[in-house]
Amino acid sequence: MIYQEKFKIGLKDVWKGKEVSNKAILEYLEDVASYHSDSVGYGINTSDTTHLTWLLLDWKVNVIKRPEYGQTLDIHTWSRYIIKCYAYRDFEIYDENHNLCVVASSKWLLMNNQTRKIAKIEEEMANKYESETEKSVFSEKEIEKIKAPTNYKSSIIYQTKRKDIDVIGHMHNLYYLDLAYEALPEEIYNSRPFDEIRIMYKKEIKLGETVICKYAYEDNRHIVVIQNEEENILHAIIELRT
Repeated sequence: MIYQEKFKIGLKDVWKGKEVSNKAILEYLEDVASYHSDSVGYGINTSDTTHLTWLLLDWKVNVIKRPEYGQTLDIHTWSRYIIKCYAYRDFEIYDENHNLCVVASSKWLLMNNQTRKIAKIEEEMANKYESETEKSVFSEKEIEKIKAPTNYKSSIIYQTKRKDIDVIGHMHNLYYLDLAYEALPEEIYNSRPFDEIRIMYKKEIKLGETVICKYAYEDNRHIVVIQNEEENILHAIIELRT
């Protein structure tokens, strides 16, 4: 089943003039995924009764054409592949002229929000998503892992604030991209936008925790690794390409 929603690009969604920002794109994708889950009975509105919630593990996003302020986007999403406790979800974003602008894939983990333990995706639940197993925006079935660099050029320290925390009590997924942008050198930051984005989430960041964001550049990739202050826990790796 392909689920569709429309989103209009607002003022907060653009960067450097009129083009939609990467953060706005991720926000649209996250919202349409949530609305799809709501529609089949496994979203935020039903989590108090199902005791289930989806945790985002990976993003892979390619921007083909960047829409501009005021345009209405048509966003398609579908469940592509479900196995055990994991679900893969793909996306397409079209502009008002039906041009394909963005393709994306994501990986999600099902969790019991009472026990905070991983939950198995039962057959009844999987059937409601009606996975489109033959429709994929990328050639690979799995999303490839990102390896952390061994050498870094710079780093910043950040302590999480109340504004960073989402409905399940940890730093919201979108703010990892904000942290990556803050860690970029000024000239790299100002050269945005990046049209290829990879985010691999590993360990949640909670309120008041201090993290170190380390920047590296290798193989034409801008890489930001987010770790705890002691540098022995990996929270996320963000990879950006122009």
